[in-house]
Amino acid sequence: MKEILEQLEDKRSRARLGGGQKRIDAQHAKGKLTARERLDLLLDEGSFEEWDMFVEHRCTDFDMDQQHVPGDGVVIGYGTINGRLVFVFSQDFTVFGGALSEAHAEKICKLMDQAMKVGAPVIGLNDSGGARIQEGVASLGGYAEVFQRNVMASGVIPQISMVMGPCAGGAVYSPAITDFIFMVQDSSYMFVTGPDVVKTVTHETVTAEELGGANTHSTKSGVADLAFDNDVDALHKLRRFINYLPSNNREKPPVWPTEDSADRKDMSLDTLVPSDPNKPYDMKELILKVADEGEFFELQVSYAKNIITGFIRIEGSTVGVVANQPMVMAGCLDIDASRKAARFIRFCDAFNIPVLTLVDVPGFMPGTSQEYGGIIKHGAKLLYAYAECTVPKVTLITRKAYGGAYDVMASKHLRGDVNLAWPTAEIAVMGPKGAVEIIFRKDIGDQDKIDARTEEYRKKFANPFIAGKRGYIDDVIMPHSTRKRVARSLAMLKNKSIENPWRKHGNIPL
Repeated sequence: MKEILEQLEDKRSRARLGGGQKRIDAQHAKGKLTARERLDLLLDEGSFEEWDMFVEHRCTDFDMDQQHVPGDGVVIGYGTINGRLVFVFSQDFTVFGGALSEAHAEKICKLMDQAMKVGAPVIGLNDSGGARIQEGVASLGGYAEVFQRNVMASGVIPQISMVMGPCAGGAVYSPAITDFIFMVQDSSYMFVTGPDVVKTVTHETVTAEELGGANTHSTKSGVADLAFDNDVDALHKLRRFINYLPSNNREKPPVWPTEDSADRKDMSLDTLVPSDPNKPYDMKELILKVADEGEFFELQVSYAKNIITGFIRIEGSTVGVVANQPMVMAGCLDIDASRKAARFIRFCDAFNIPVLTLVDVPGFMPGTSQEYGGIIKHGAKLLYAYAECTVPKVTLITRKAYGGAYDVMASKHLRGDVNLAWPTAEIAVMGPKGAVEIIFRKDIGDQDKIDARTEEYRKKFANPFIAGKRGYIDDVIMPHSTRKRVARSLAMLKNKSIENPWRKHGNIPL
């Protein structure tokens, strides 16, 4: 017995040491934490239960039979974050560069299978150079097994990828399927092919940071939802983020205690929208003033800034927010904004999170680059997401709601439950100037006539009352009462039940 216990402790010590002290020091020198240090920061103290510490690879080629490290480059198990169950895997870059072997993949698959059975989120802390080349097709098969589970878990349990180091080749596709991807500045990278391959094939010279760094993916490609300063910041923010999400698709989001009254008024909102219809204002101010304690967890902050997405709480419950941002491109919808908002709405719908839509949109972005890029289909993704969505939908039009963009932004016609407007709302096919120049084309040379017609159009349509007459707007509310009216609407919709027709799945315009 004593001999077995000594052997057990020896194996545990070797597993905890990963690739050895030298490689741990190298990891620290890069400003990165080890796989186990990351778990210590992410999970509640003492809550982690580790599985498969003794698993080793089965490869014998290329002298791999001489290199065995217990755990084989990934730490898996479960624990709690603020008392709520989560399953976690943390790849260990000190062991074969975190490369995925058949055994490594089996560990991740085992974890995901169990998470599906009990209905708890899966968090992946990714730090891997990709497939373990020595294992050939066995490691590729391992990746495909992980991908299949990612797809089966999609919309069933939340899946979050925290990319904390290199993530190359097949390694990028598992995070790509998950619900959210977070990255760390200057130490994490995602690319299908690295800089050397790019140079060989396309003769482009590019650094790893330019090709697939956190800044690239959080500002240009939209692959990453957020980029954090360092490992510690990332893990602390992840703990905060998970508080907004339910554990699975059969639960409602968690409710956290708040002392912020739902009836709170904010008189400053009465002057938020400028009298000049062409002057911008910051929609984030409205979001913060509606939210409990002024807290807003924004996603994709630096990508497609003309639309805002993220989570707030109202009366302690999570609410997803989608809002046009007049400060950027006048709040126009373009390809990137449509994709960003559509994916966010579909996540909210899958996990029972109500959607609050704040509208100030002059239309879809015109131009050849948008048309050639397929804005018709990309814009249709947003339309599809809202139309299919069955969770409570509350919409507030603060100013402009023009043309097809009015329809798309959770209008009453796309099964909006409660549609409100401020007195400053303008609901029309297009702005007064453009409309008059089309309707009264023959008068274009006569500026006085055009000005008179423009004013006539503005008086008729630059208000919420035509839509109100038809029941497309449920009420016109004072801006200062927004929080109260939204909170009451969401409380009324708490037990909303609606089902879409049975089908295997819809065919979203991808």
